[in-house]
Amino acid sequence: MSNASKREYLRTIQSRYKKASKTEKTIILDEFCLVCGYNRKYAIRLLNEKSQPKCFWEMQKRGPKKRYDHPDLVKVLTKLWISTNLPCSKRLKTIIPLWLPYYPYHVSETVKEALSTISPATIDRLLSKYRTRYNKRGLATTKPGAILKKNIPVKLKQWDETRPGFLEADTVAHCGDSVAGMFVYTVNCVDIATSWTAQRATWGKGEIGTVRAIEDIENTLPFPILGFDCDNGSEFLNWHLFRYLNKRKKSVHFTRSRAYHKNDNAHVEQKNWTNIRQYLGYERFEDLVLVDLINDLYSTEWYLYFNYFIPSMKLIAKKRIGSKTEKIYDTPKTPFQRVIESKHVSREIKQNLKKQYSNLNPFQLQKKMSQKVKNIINIASGEIVNKNSLINSY
Repeated sequence: MSNASKREYLRTIQSRYKKASKTEKTIILDEFCLVCGYNRKYAIRLLNEKSQPKCFWEMQKRGPKKRYDHPDLVKVLTKLWISTNLPCSKRLKTIIPLWLPYYPYHVSETVKEALSTISPATIDRLLSKYRTRYNKRGLATTKPGAILKKNIPVKLKQWDETRPGFLEADTVAHCGDSVAGMFVYTVNCVDIATSWTAQRATWGKGEIGTVRAIEDIENTLPFPILGFDCDNGSEFLNWHLFRYLNKRKKSVHFTRSRAYHKNDNAHVEQKNWTNIRQYLGYERFEDLVLVDLINDLYSTEWYLYFNYFIPSMKLIAKKRIGSKTEKIYDTPKTPFQRVIESKHVSREIKQNLKKQYSNLNPFQLQKKMSQKVKNIINIASGEIVNKNSLINSY
């Protein structure tokens, strides 16, 4: 007998069972158990229910009621996810309380309460149909600079990576599908302890231009540079940068990675993708005008957006379990939060950072960034011809 037939049979005998005497109930119950194959106690519970649904699709689903089925919840969650450039659910969980107060549209208290208690697993489930994958890869343009390899040691985990000031640096080539000729490079730096990032654009990868970019980056950091680690590219392994980092009152610990070991610079290699490629893409930037436009973006909205409102997770341990490696990460935090928590940063600097943070709106920063990135891409692709008017508007 099908389940639908059993329910129909139950509705037929239920009213008769409730009106019957004790002896008659025993007879009906025996018949019900024999026909449907139910346990006797379960059959009694079914027959004594106050009402039965008319159809099986009207039966109440077992388990707790859905807490995240509000129609506006997915809308708000998707907006936050897209605005922050598709982070993973654990990072998005940290982003929600940072961004939600600035959400440009009205959010009901029901949705706010649901977002405050939502788990990363539920976020993955709600956003599963919106997720996409990226498969692009960039071009490698690193040429070895052998002249200073004897003077610059290979890093062997000798840094205090819990203290702000130890940077990893790399260059990103905006060359499109050809490395011929001159084009724009991005010098990308990330602090290992706090994930604080800063970028500058240069025309080509000349030694002097790279040093100027690093000097400009150093002036924006909320902490002094204590260590500088790079790959073996000639833009870094040269006397100009060597003198800049060492000819000072307190020299910077200048190290390099092993040749052909990108994982030695894993922190900055990751940021090359998440902080640059995902936004500027793989276009060829071969117009000199773009250097000033990109630097204007890097030094304003870009710098504030990534350091104050985009959290990241840090790997704290690895466990080998059979043939698999289990990685353990800390709670996602923004670089700003990590700097505030650091005991190596002065109280005055922390107060200045908090004051700056209180005047920021992530949605406005993201909107301005999107417009500037769009203009940069349009110039690179030749869609904007009158560049001077665009530069003056900045």
